[in-house]
Amino acid sequence: MWLTNSSIGRKLVMSITGACLVLFVTFHVLMNAVAIFWPAAYDLICAFLGANWYALIASMGLGLLVVIHICYAVWLTLQNRKARGNDRYAVTSKPKQVEWSSQNMLVLGLVVVAFLVVHLIQFWAKMQLAEIIHCDAVHNGVEVPPAAGTLFLHIAFSQIWTPIVYIIGFVALWFHMNHGFWSMFQSCGWDNDVWMRRLKCIGCWWTTIVVGLFIAQAIVFTVRANSTDFNTAYDNYLQQTEYAAQVAPQLGQNDCTVAPCTDPQCETAVIINEND
Repeated sequence: MWLTNSSIGRKLVMSITGACLVLFVTFHVLMNAVAIFWPAAYDLICAFLGANWYALIASMGLGLLVVIHICYAVWLTLQNRKARGNDRYAVTSKPKQVEWSSQNMLVLGLVVVAFLVVHLIQFWAKMQLAEIIHCDAVHNGVEVPPAAGTLFLHIAFSQIWTPIVYIIGFVALWFHMNHGFWSMFQSCGWDNDVWMRRLKCIGCWWTTIVVGLFIAQAIVFTVRANSTDFNTAYDNYLQQTEYAAQVAPQLGQNDCTVAPCTDPQCETAVIINEND
């Protein structure tokens, strides 16, 4: 198949999967902004993006994109090293036009993957995965529901090593995305001097804004987490969910994630009625 047998085809797959991941990272940083300015809404978003069928499909699709991107990156790197053979050891100087990130994309990618694993352990495993296996996380003897995104932010960033690991990951992400942004257009054939300069400028601005927001958010989350204790954060979460439970019926909705459902057409209500 052309996408696997051809070097250009493999680069095209890398470009498409990379573009999808760039869009997801952009969405993620916007979602994090909600946690700063409207924590209650952030918890509602976490409840919406729980173990629902559409959220699970999106998660599996995103995971598949990451796996494909990593596999093809390793494949292309090994292919390039094999093509150069022993000549790559004879290079004593690096051309000025070749970026440092271009020569270290695999290493940068591995750093980003390591950071991603930490992020998944701290959040996805305790939220969506916990909802799937019906097992709430426990912190300081208190059960934390999977939809409590603000509480998991507090738990993660109250640890001193979390912002350090995240900032290192974000710096690696900046280099990786900055080079990958314009190189994916180059792989698709959009390779001329005029547009390449423009794409490099756009990619640099895009990446800098996204990663800069990530770092700023990590700092804000760290300051907030260390300015209050967990019990206070838990009480704030309970107040938010109680308020949401009061507002939802007024909006003509009944949110089963924050309060027992009373809608006779809801499965939860049927179970509750049967237990009564």
